[in-house]
Amino acid sequence: MNETIKVDIWSDVACPWCFVGKRKFEAGAAAFAAEAAKTGGTAPDVVIEYHSFELMPNAPTEFEGSTADFLAEYEHVPKDQVEGMIAQVTRVAAHVGLAYDYDGLQHTNTVKAHELLHYAKAHGVQLDAVERLMQAHFVNGEHIGRIEDLADLGAELGLDRADIIRALTAGEYLPAVRADQAQATAYGIGGVPFFVLDGKYGISGAQEPTVFAQALGQVWSEASGITEASATTEEKSA
Repeated sequence: MNETIKVDIWSDVACPWCFVGKRKFEAGAAAFAAEAAKTGGTAPDVVIEYHSFELMPNAPTEFEGSTADFLAEYEHVPKDQVEGMIAQVTRVAAHVGLAYDYDGLQHTNTVKAHELLHYAKAHGVQLDAVERLMQAHFVNGEHIGRIEDLADLGAELGLDRADIIRALTAGEYLPAVRADQAQATAYGIGGVPFFVLDGKYGISGAQEPTVFAQALGQVWSEASGITEASATTEEKSA
């Protein structure tokens, strides 16, 4: 019986749908484990690794202006459409327990945040770092583009603040960020969140928890030599 399922997730810490997708995937993984328990089995461990994807690599570290100004300049979204977009994603986020605050949000470039996530992975706390950075950005109105601020956030997770500053200043983990982006290109990933299960199946977008639960069940069944009549998830080969 397969003991683990590896899930690789491409995301950007400044992507509102990525935080929603994180919550929905977590709910789906919990449902998958609960279903296995009901049938007297034990679900495999779901091992998650996050990978870097920059939605707006040309964004500045410091930006003065509203969300409408930012999206108009860097995503070329007409300002008259922004209010509806914000309302929609804020409503969906609330359904999964996230209180987005676009009035307090500080828009910035995320490359250094991605470098911190790789630093955190090297020190065994990547998942905690993803959660903390997304909370900082979307809920708390904290800055996630400046090295000093990122070092403060990392220190909250028990990481060495001075060493974070050293690593981010030197760009020590920038090659790892670029490698993730190259892999995304190789997979044909054009948007995030994007989930790759056991290197075989890809799920695009912040799907409902049932989609993730079914996909995990399908992967587990295949790895365990169990053949199912048909897949019930929206999967595409990565």
